[in-house]
Amino acid sequence: MTKVQGMYRALTREIEVVVEPFYLEEQSDPEDDRYVWGYRIVISNNSGIAVRLVNRYWNITDQNGQVDEVTGPGVVGEQPRLSPGDTYEYSSGCPLDTPSGLMFGHYQMETDEGEMFDVDIPAFSLDSPGLLRVLN
Repeated sequence: MTKVQGMYRALTREIEVVVEPFYLEEQSDPEDDRYVWGYRIVISNNSGIAVRLVNRYWNITDQNGQVDEVTGPGVVGEQPRLSPGDTYEYSSGCPLDTPSGLMFGHYQMETDEGEMFDVDIPAFSLDSPGLLRVLN
């Protein structure tokens, strides 16, 4: 059975975040407890104001309940500014020591007037293909 990964959406103050996770089999080594996923994120500013993505926060939980929290400036080395109607897309990745996990988080946005607010990143699952065959 092959599990097809879905797309996950969250909307905060008319800013939409869409996540599409995918398993990176060529970078994974299950025999060495290394499972790697990529994810593509599209941020769409459907609001009437410009915003800049200042910081990110991720909560990454593996199937054993081990939590890794990641914070930092921007995404993939950038702090993109999105005018009304703009979209920004990037891809990144996440390694785990277990065959499945869960990620969620938020972006800290700043308006041109200096107002800061958080935009939700939807929770999405990281499931290895063939997971049901691996587990007993």
